[in-house]
Amino acid sequence: MVEGRRLDVPRGARGFGSVLRLDPDAIGRFAEGIARFLGTGRFLAVQTIIVIVWIALNVFAVQLRWDPYPFILLNLAFSTQAAYAAPLILLAQNRQADRDRVQSEEDRARAASTRADTEYLARELAALRVAIGELATRDFIRGELSRLSDDGGEDGERREKKSKKKRDPVS
Repeated sequence: MVEGRRLDVPRGARGFGSVLRLDPDAIGRFAEGIARFLGTGRFLAVQTIIVIVWIALNVFAVQLRWDPYPFILLNLAFSTQAAYAAPLILLAQNRQADRDRVQSEEDRARAASTRADTEYLARELAALRVAIGELATRDFIRGELSRLSDDGGEDGERREKKSKKKRDPVS
């Protein structure tokens, strides 16, 4: 076994990763910016104007021809643009998918919390309804008071008659 090499410690990164340190977030922001720009009408208009000028100069300006008729150099430029644009667009889509997933998880958590709150409030409302059903209502109390006052009035009249009889034994 080679001396000084420990198997329980991972080796450092090899290749470009150890030499070239790139911030994934910065690359992602750059990719999103490019993808946003490639999807605009301004980009299409500028690209169309450049292609028209390129073809016109190479067809009509004989002294300025740098890319004759099959326009190989223009085709190479389009291929290079596509080779860079496709991965940048895919990277931007992946970042958007990650943001959408996080947003979806937050929405699910918020919905679960709202559902739990709603269920709690429904239970509390049901308990209040039961408690109110057991309470004496205003009409019930009025009825009882009037019944008691009627009964109390009759009892009061009997007491008055008894007290009059005691004072007036002759009548």
